[in-house]
Amino acid sequence: MKRVIFLSIIIFSAFVLSSCTSEKNSISLENAPAGSMDLQYAEEFSVDYYSNGFSVITIGGADKFLLVPQDKDIPEDVPAEMTVIKQPVENIYLAASSAMDLFDGINSLDSIRASSTKEKDWSLPRIKSAMENGQILYAGKYSAPDYELILSEKCSLAIQSTMIYHKPEVKEMLENQGIPVMVERSSYEAHPLGRMEWIKLYGLLVGKEKEAEDFFNEKIGLLESIVTGEATEKTAAFFYIGSNGNVNVRKSGDYISKIIELAGGQYAFSAEDLKIDDNDLSTMNIQFETFYAVAKDADFLIYNSTVDGGISDVGQLIEKNSLLADFKAVQNGNVWCTEKNMFQQTTGAADVIYEMSKIFSGETDEDFDFFYQLK
Repeated sequence: MKRVIFLSIIIFSAFVLSSCTSEKNSISLENAPAGSMDLQYAEEFSVDYYSNGFSVITIGGADKFLLVPQDKDIPEDVPAEMTVIKQPVENIYLAASSAMDLFDGINSLDSIRASSTKEKDWSLPRIKSAMENGQILYAGKYSAPDYELILSEKCSLAIQSTMIYHKPEVKEMLENQGIPVMVERSSYEAHPLGRMEWIKLYGLLVGKEKEAEDFFNEKIGLLESIVTGEATEKTAAFFYIGSNGNVNVRKSGDYISKIIELAGGQYAFSAEDLKIDDNDLSTMNIQFETFYAVAKDADFLIYNSTVDGGISDVGQLIEKNSLLADFKAVQNGNVWCTEKNMFQQTTGAADVIYEMSKIFSGETDEDFDFFYQLK
């Protein structure tokens, strides 16, 4: 009798251990998630939370990642199409430059070990400093990374932009070395604030989800009175002039034109003006004659300094083409230039809208971080 009881205990114990192991190494994704990340503007990623502590990240509606908490084992039944990211996420190789400022926004530059952008090409002081002191290393271009460096620094994740699709062998090589690759799509967000909302995803990765949520909400609070206010009906052209004399402008409906609209203005160029084709580029070059015909009577000219280095006064602008002296905005003193940080500082999207709204309303007494007026 004792022998039977003893055997029963052994069998029951084995069953319990087997059940625990099975539960421990299972993700049960066939069940509905316990919840999802609250997103206001971003549409290019989503996050589902599961009761066992795992999170499933979906990017672009197709790429799926299983985020495994530090205190959990990697499950045995992960679907083949799903990439596993194990926390802690550290020593990241960041080849999507627009994401760097989002990590900085939640004080997580210490999670980045390597960058595909050289120190001299950063306009953001904290990023430049991190590279100067060796906290962040240059690991080669996105298309030709220094694999040996990335492996020696024990990078646990590579974050690439969609440019990597032109070099699929690089993505494959990283993955073959055991480094998961996440291709971020923030630049595809339809709403300008959607780009900034990617800070929530990066906060999730590095264990600072609440900090990311608080940061985003604080920035959005700047715009409560702006996005609900009446449009000024002021028109603005956003451009720069190339060395060949052609003018580079944003397409209607792109990131910058939407910022202008959110700030209460109207973008000067319509799709009809630009005869837009169906490619994915957000900018296009037009002849100066076309620019003159449309932008001559625009209320504001905003010169994009991020490409050719910017200008310091209206005289330098007119040197690029003397016909600019005829423009309404030049004659009225409504010519502005962007600071170099405008596109690299992704966390500044709300601030850019705020400052632009002040420009359109004529409330320009305060110091701006992203624009300066040309005298």
